[in-house]
Amino acid sequence: MIEIVATFARWSQLVANLIIFGSCVFLAIAGQQRAVFESSWATRLERGFPWMVGVILIGLLGILATTTGEATGIVANTWRPGAWLEIVQQTRVGHMWATRAVFALILLAVILYLQHVYRVRWHYILCAGAAALPLIAGSLVSHSAAEEMSVISILPYALHILLAGIWFGALPAFLLIIFSKKEPDKPLDLLSIESLKKFSSIALPAMVIIIATGVIVADRMIEEDYHALVASSYGWLINIKLSVLAIVLVIAYRARSKWLPLFTQTSNVEQVQSGGEHLKKWVGIEFVLAVILVLLATILANTIPAKHAMVENWPYSFRFSIDATWDEPNVPLFFWSGVALFLMAAGSIWLGIKNNWEKKKKIGIPVALVVASAAVALPPLAIDAYPETYQNTPVPFDAISISNGSVFFAENCTTCHGPQGKGNGIAAKAFNPPPADLLTEPHTARHTAGDFFHWLTYGIAETGMPGFSSNLTEEDRWDVVNYMHAMSRGYQARLLSPQVVAEKPSIGPPIFSYFAHDGSSGYLKDFRQKKNVVLVLFTWPQSDERLEELKAAYSRLSELNTIVLAVPMNQLDNQEIMEIAEDIPFPVVTEGALEIKNSYILYRRTLTHPDILGEGIIPEHLEFLIDRFGYLRARWIPGIDENGWEDINFLTRQLVQLNSEKEILPPPSDHVH
Repeated sequence: MIEIVATFARWSQLVANLIIFGSCVFLAIAGQQRAVFESSWATRLERGFPWMVGVILIGLLGILATTTGEATGIVANTWRPGAWLEIVQQTRVGHMWATRAVFALILLAVILYLQHVYRVRWHYILCAGAAALPLIAGSLVSHSAAEEMSVISILPYALHILLAGIWFGALPAFLLIIFSKKEPDKPLDLLSIESLKKFSSIALPAMVIIIATGVIVADRMIEEDYHALVASSYGWLINIKLSVLAIVLVIAYRARSKWLPLFTQTSNVEQVQSGGEHLKKWVGIEFVLAVILVLLATILANTIPAKHAMVENWPYSFRFSIDATWDEPNVPLFFWSGVALFLMAAGSIWLGIKNNWEKKKKIGIPVALVVASAAVALPPLAIDAYPETYQNTPVPFDAISISNGSVFFAENCTTCHGPQGKGNGIAAKAFNPPPADLLTEPHTARHTAGDFFHWLTYGIAETGMPGFSSNLTEEDRWDVVNYMHAMSRGYQARLLSPQVVAEKPSIGPPIFSYFAHDGSSGYLKDFRQKKNVVLVLFTWPQSDERLEELKAAYSRLSELNTIVLAVPMNQLDNQEIMEIAEDIPFPVVTEGALEIKNSYILYRRTLTHPDILGEGIIPEHLEFLIDRFGYLRARWIPGIDENGWEDINFLTRQLVQLNSEKEILPPPSDHVH
């Protein structure tokens, strides 16, 4: 019940606010001739402004009450003013509510002032500015509140709501004009017609920007999870909103291009009256649809965004994937042919309007071309999908999971897929088709983590691959998925070298936790936004000389905002750890070392040493450079790389390069997808 009341409160105050804002903008645009302000429709419109502010204030009160009940988890607090006051005083949401309430009161003061003065154009500009303030403040308490507060991040939300107000808020004025006729055979006077034409001239560009900013906002709420458009509440709400918007655009186009021009382009009374009747009917319908659009927008603003929606059960047996199909024969040809047909459909719409085709031809040809476009382009992009395809991985992509997965993979998968996942196990020749190459082929990147989980659970029909649900728990299977992704990423990491490629972060390394000899502990993620990390995987005593070099250079590295984490690759007892760590100023990992080693040795391959045969060769010493934003940026393997970090000056130049870079990508995800 609280959710329904909250939705109604948000919707009603937003509708009222948009009407005041849009109406004032309309009056300011139409008011180039002062006689507009003396017209009956303008007077009637202004009379409603104080009532609209009342709706805004009551709606804000309802928002505060329901927010208090939801935030505290106590329904009774919905009706307790004392609890409301605590929310206003102690929370950011409360502070924003207070700001909106103050802006609404300022708007009320401006409107009351206008009721008692002789109106001129700048008065309505002032009123529109006052009405914009609560709208902008309101845009900061929806999904935009979860983003970084900056002009760039907030601007699309603010522009979207303000331009929506210019269009939606002006519709009541439009309706008042077309319903106020003076003579039966002349529905509108010239002044009113001129006002409508001025509004019509700005409605189209406003709608274009509304759509553009809406796309930006929707993209932020979806990110790469476009599948959620057809598998989540947020996605279906967007689809419904777009469908309603399409109807609105058709009505607006007809009003602008056909019915409105009849008032000035013909002297035929019947045609003029027909145009007036159509305007009354369809603009009224447009207003109702606009109210529904605002309701959908209100619900969307309080629905879990698609990028956070958990699609636990994909409802379709297929999905579309360019990544997984593009290299198949003829797929690019079919895709671009479909795109060409779609462009032809768009061109046929333009030709139909220009050449005034009959209705059946004007609609039928574009529809047929769009259907043909989809029939040609989409089937080649379709691949099998499963209920788990888009399931979020419950196990993070961390060293513990990858290390565990390596054990399960060795026990259950190497016979067919080989010790390194190359698809060359001892039993591989017995299968047709042969086992998939999970290492060097982009098989892992082309399919979702959920796909692999499904195959590990149920097997793959007609391939000989069995399911492992009977001998691997659900968590074990997710560990194997993480291990396979680590193998694939590790192979892609062969492009890494000791030198940082400027402005090119791409590889997210496994995260891990650790305990060190000096009593320190933490997570790799602890250093994000703070320090670069030189992760040193060493073998004792072979790495003794290198550890001494790092010990001597550590003060220089620290000055470059960098920490060294040393991880032993061989089994060491406490005495050996203490011997190694004597006088070493950086942490030597004592707990978590095995898991870190098992994960990061997968990133050992280079272009000159691909190491894909047999069991693989594990170097005695590896070092990785992870930037302060969480990305793996460089790697040094002594004996393989010609120019290495034994030259501390070379290493410090890489750190200077990293420190000069700003954040390019958001932090890498803790889960595979």
